[in-house]
Amino acid sequence: MKHKRWIERAAIAVLSILLAFFSVSAGQKAVTAGAQGGTVKWADFNVPLAAMQYALKLDIQTHTTTAPLHFADALAFLAAKYGGNWNRYRPADLDALRQQLQSGQTMQDITASMKNYSYFNQVYDAALGNAVGDYATGAGGNYTEQYGLKLFSPIAAGYGYGHYDDFGNSRSFGFSRRHLGNDLMGTVGTPICAVEGGYVEELGWNKYGGWRIGIRSFDKKRYYYYAHLRKGHPYRTGLVKGEAVQSGEVIGYLGMTGYSNKEDVNGMNKPHLHFGMELVFDESQKESNNEIWIDVYNIVNFLAQNRTRVVKSGNDFNRTSDFLDLRYLMYYD
Repeated sequence: MKHKRWIERAAIAVLSILLAFFSVSAGQKAVTAGAQGGTVKWADFNVPLAAMQYALKLDIQTHTTTAPLHFADALAFLAAKYGGNWNRYRPADLDALRQQLQSGQTMQDITASMKNYSYFNQVYDAALGNAVGDYATGAGGNYTEQYGLKLFSPIAAGYGYGHYDDFGNSRSFGFSRRHLGNDLMGTVGTPICAVEGGYVEELGWNKYGGWRIGIRSFDKKRYYYYAHLRKGHPYRTGLVKGEAVQSGEVIGYLGMTGYSNKEDVNGMNKPHLHFGMELVFDESQKESNNEIWIDVYNIVNFLAQNRTRVVKSGNDFNRTSDFLDLRYLMYYD
């Protein structure tokens, strides 16, 4: 019996090693394919929630020091160190990176020999490069400057929702395709907020997404897609295409429209927000067969710590205080 158990343990150990090897190998092949030709052509986002939370903590702790550890750079360092295999994540690796910076080394020095660091840095900068920084909050002209997370949950504070990682699941209405977002199940009328400031690029009806909003970040690297908004009153009153919106601003209301050739129809079975993020490394990718949509499930969980507080005003909801991204202050009236 002891001999049998020893053989079983040995077999399990060998299997674990093989699985880890093939996982890393597949990840490296994907990275190589994504970085071909200089412009990123493919991107994956599987950064665990714990890594984003700890990287945020260290960024905030070090931003006033002589050796700041920037959020997106930290995540890119870890991804390069792990070969894209985030199952290897350890908080101690970020602590060690922080110590290296404090000792006088630069990120350029530390990452000089790291394979694919440049690729991961491009991907994570595109996805989260504006996540942390300087901002101001307040009302009536009285503002307080702060430093920290600048992105908001798409669901306003005080409203419940549920979701699971459904990225890549099959969809069949109209034609067979993959689900390129995350469905957040909630109640009709829940205020939906802009995750980040930017310009409203799309606004109106689509037979697949129903009433939807498309917002392009000010740096042009991200396109946020909010779909299946409420029948009858999908948008915040007065929202127009081309308008600049603030991070966390109420832009619309959760519903169940879409999956219909007829406008303003509840074609979905359950009320929810379809939330998606497209990364744009080249404008030719924006609306083509080469679009790069990433899995935002962990990002949604990460942003749950920062939800807009709202108050009802007539038929709409407004945030209780302003939020100004100081990096893009020139874009607001």
